[in-house]
Amino acid sequence: MTPIFALCDEYVETMARQDPVLAKTVIDVTGDFGVVTDYGPDAVAERAESQRAVLARLAALEPANDADRLAAAHLAERLEAELAEYDAGEWMRPLMAPYGMVFHLHGYIDAAPRGSEEQWRHLIDRLAAVPRMFDTFRTTLDTGIARGVVAARRQALECAAQAQNYAATATFDAVVDEYGDGPLRAELERAAAAGHAAYTELARYLRHDYAPHAAEADAVGEQRYRIAARQFLGADIDLRDAYDWGWEELHRLEEEMAAEANEILPGASVDEAVAHLNDTEVVDSADAYRDWLQERHDTALAALSGVHFDIDPRLMRVEVNLAFGSAAGSPYYTEASEDLSRPGRTWWPVGGRERFALWGEQTTVFHEAVPGHHLQTGQTKVVGDSLSRFAKISFVSGHGEGWALYAERLADELGWNTAPGTRLGMLKASAMRAARVVIDLGLHLELPLPQAEARRHGPRWNFEVACDVLRTRGRTAEHRVHPEVVRFCGWPGQAISYKLGERAWIAARAEAEARRGADFDLKAWHTAALNLGPVGLATMADRLRDIA
Repeated sequence: MTPIFALCDEYVETMARQDPVLAKTVIDVTGDFGVVTDYGPDAVAERAESQRAVLARLAALEPANDADRLAAAHLAERLEAELAEYDAGEWMRPLMAPYGMVFHLHGYIDAAPRGSEEQWRHLIDRLAAVPRMFDTFRTTLDTGIARGVVAARRQALECAAQAQNYAATATFDAVVDEYGDGPLRAELERAAAAGHAAYTELARYLRHDYAPHAAEADAVGEQRYRIAARQFLGADIDLRDAYDWGWEELHRLEEEMAAEANEILPGASVDEAVAHLNDTEVVDSADAYRDWLQERHDTALAALSGVHFDIDPRLMRVEVNLAFGSAAGSPYYTEASEDLSRPGRTWWPVGGRERFALWGEQTTVFHEAVPGHHLQTGQTKVVGDSLSRFAKISFVSGHGEGWALYAERLADELGWNTAPGTRLGMLKASAMRAARVVIDLGLHLELPLPQAEARRHGPRWNFEVACDVLRTRGRTAEHRVHPEVVRFCGWPGQAISYKLGERAWIAARAEAEARRGADFDLKAWHTAALNLGPVGLATMADRLRDIA
């Protein structure tokens, strides 16, 4: 192992010790690192100082080969982006609905292994730690209040509602029921009750102690947005150019959707075609919905393996889960564990529905699972020693979400959208991502709406205009509109990473095809591209050009 790879490996261990919750949910590092993450100011500062120390040591190391150069560049880029956010004080306002701390600690319990008595005792320890972790989290929020560095009021109230929902539905009782009547049940019940009480107290704090001090504006402004976008994209971009491109892309997709709607029902508008599909391409139970999703995942894996991708046998399974109590507006993917003992999983919010329209969901299977996030993140775990351990557990949103949108387009290119409405579903999903670009940039930077758009939606961006654009132009299902826009407000820069990342992937493949001509091999390009692991968009084009 080279010194640079050793440093990457060492930093993963340090990161896991300092943040066991992160280590066992988002990245799932193999090893025992305890159960409690301290979210207080001193612990956050300690993590930042560890990052500075790693950067200083990295700067003194000379890369021995190309793998070293890639590993060093990726580690430096990620740490610099995170430190930029820390130095800007963003650590003092860590409120983000629906995918912030409230969701994160709930996922920490969901992700805990269970089966043996030892595993159940570990799960009890995780549950029992929830109150302590929320205590340290509140200390950081109080520090932000004292220094005038606060999140938006909407984020405080939405996080409070999310926390109260977990408590009111006694969400951890499902874990108790899963365990049954064994000898640890009483301990498990006490820990679950303490977890519910902690969520109740957090909801009270956010509503009554924090929200009165919070900012009224949802917009974060250009300075904060640039720092956030750099974290998600791994690149600095021309924000206004991206805003204009987003509108152009949305208009292009709307034209294509209109043509597709006419194919479904001659003479029909997009709205009429959608209404027809919602009446005809549906199932009437959650079980049928889950079964259909699992079949789509399995079919996609079988169709790609050995033909368009070289898929490791350990990645030939994705587990579908329905998220009944989730406040998330969209499906999401959780990676397989570092040692692949736990499979990749997709999570599909039910959102109070009893009927499930299938025609619009197929493209999300391709995005979240196969050939999307599951193949992308899974490949980094099986590629071997050419990637550093840090790269294997990293995720750059522009690279990762861009690949997932490329995967949707690839499935269409392969002719998989043959069932009624599924191609319209793909286009509709892409239009939603284009709408995200204009909403996120327009709302946070307070950019003017184009004249025709202002007449249609309103003269200035605000929460209601954003909801209207997402609903009518992004054609997002009603149960997803509110949580999606809440998410954009609390997670600036993330929403643009999908389409801008897709644009980068499409351009990279086009350049590779042009350079290789008749010698271009799509499967080989896919394999080589994924074997690079995560990289920022600033370096992705050069790296993918090298494998052309």
